[in-house]
Amino acid sequence: MRGKSAAGWTSLGVLRSLSATAWDRGQVMREALEPSGVYPRRRVLKRPSATELRDDYAAAREWAAELFAAAGPYSLETVDVGRTTIGSNQPPAVAVFGSPADEAAFVGKGRELARFLVLAGSLAELDPSLREWAARRPKPLIELGDAALTAARVALWLRGHPSPGFFVRQLSIPGVHTKFIETHRRTIDEMVAVLVGSQAAGPLDDLAEVPIPADADEGLLGAQAARTPAARFASRHGFLHPPEQVRFRMLDPVIPLLGDARDLTVAASAFRSLQLPVRRAIITENLVNFLTLPERAGTVAIFGKGYGFSALRDAAWLRDCEVLYWGDLDTHGFGILDQLRSVHPQVTSVLMDEATLLPHREVWGVESTPSRAVLGRLTAEEARVYEGLQSGSYGNRVRLEQELIGWGWATERLGR
Repeated sequence: MRGKSAAGWTSLGVLRSLSATAWDRGQVMREALEPSGVYPRRRVLKRPSATELRDDYAAAREWAAELFAAAGPYSLETVDVGRTTIGSNQPPAVAVFGSPADEAAFVGKGRELARFLVLAGSLAELDPSLREWAARRPKPLIELGDAALTAARVALWLRGHPSPGFFVRQLSIPGVHTKFIETHRRTIDEMVAVLVGSQAAGPLDDLAEVPIPADADEGLLGAQAARTPAARFASRHGFLHPPEQVRFRMLDPVIPLLGDARDLTVAASAFRSLQLPVRRAIITENLVNFLTLPERAGTVAIFGKGYGFSALRDAAWLRDCEVLYWGDLDTHGFGILDQLRSVHPQVTSVLMDEATLLPHREVWGVESTPSRAVLGRLTAEEARVYEGLQSGSYGNRVRLEQELIGWGWATERLGR
């Protein structure tokens, strides 16, 4: 059994862990594809001192034997220790990996490295610049396998047809179907960025500088931004995409819509052109709340869908209405409220105050990723609640989802 001194020496397990980390970070694969002089890689070992050799020689011998027994993927350089005190000893001092293949084999990834190099070579045959995508995304390339080659064919087609002007469903590339594109949008976007970048500026010295579009929801109410990842993909590459739709309910039974229909869904462009004889609009984020709002004279209910009310931005008729917003009582709910006010400053929040939050403590939930944004369009009371949710003064990441508010409580206050 090893003594206490051995705890500080680089064991075989620690050495393997260092190599595994290099693999997981893609360093081994990148060096195999585009050598930068890292190999031969020398990993310095923490080893016994002369004093430790004297005090715990058996543990030191066991430590060294383990490293020597596993040599093969690596070689060991030794150092002379204790010549003038306890006598000359030659413990391992450096583990040397001659090539990326050696280090990959050491962590059991030799087959994966070979597969990576084959795939990277196939990508380069399609277009040399895609080799750089492979260097940036070595692990995804292995995970994708041959799907990466299909994604590359789509990316090459998109580079050659920057504004196709039809729906993705109509794209005719052999072996490529709509579901494939939906599943691999991110990869296709990255490859297009590399292809276009290399076409515009020649070989890319630093692939990290290539702009890769994200599918995060930008939440830009005031911009003509597509809402969903699919819509943003279509917009980026010049495809047509089904128009954004808006769902609304007429709460005034006297105002006619379309025959007996009270609940309609229309294209955003049609919604913007409406001339409804209403004086109040209630926007709610919850479908059940939207469906169960009671009748109310001169009022329309609008089903919101989180950030990005682009359809409401140009609805000029809303500017002449009292607009009520009922969202979740959490930091993102206030973020949506703030965003909505950027184009409809008259918006009033309802059931988004401390008087609603505190009595519903028993149904509080946890907000997964609270917003840290600075919001400049909240009232003083709203800002106080928002800052309290941010700071944790009510509790850790508190949120109150609107559907958990007692319905009697909600309708009483909405009717005021």
